[in-house]
Amino acid sequence: MIRPELVQWKDATERMLTLSISNNEDQRDIMIASIEAILDEREKLQPYIQPPFSSEEEVYGKELVAQELKVAVRLESYLNAIRKDLSTSQTKKDSVRSYVNPYSKVARDGTFYDTKQ
Repeated sequence: MIRPELVQWKDATERMLTLSISNNEDQRDIMIASIEAILDEREKLQPYIQPPFSSEEEVYGKELVAQELKVAVRLESYLNAIRKDLSTSQTKKDSVRSYVNPYSKVARDGTFYDTKQ
């Protein structure tokens, strides 16, 4: 017999895999909140999943490990997409800032160099 905590863990993992991870910035906060909720739920189940395991639970656990790899890859790709968007927005901010004030990065030490002779 498989423990109910293992079944709940698998259900939470499947819900995480079925989330349609979109790169739409309007939906990003909702996606992050739902992923965090599922991860919190799984964290609460984790202390109940302790050895000894029956042979049936061992087979079930191997399926869960395979799903965990898929979840890890999916979350890592989502994290990389967020990082890419953050770096793009930072680059845009820097470009706008340098366009508005083009002399902000010039060293001003109070000296004047006469270029005409």
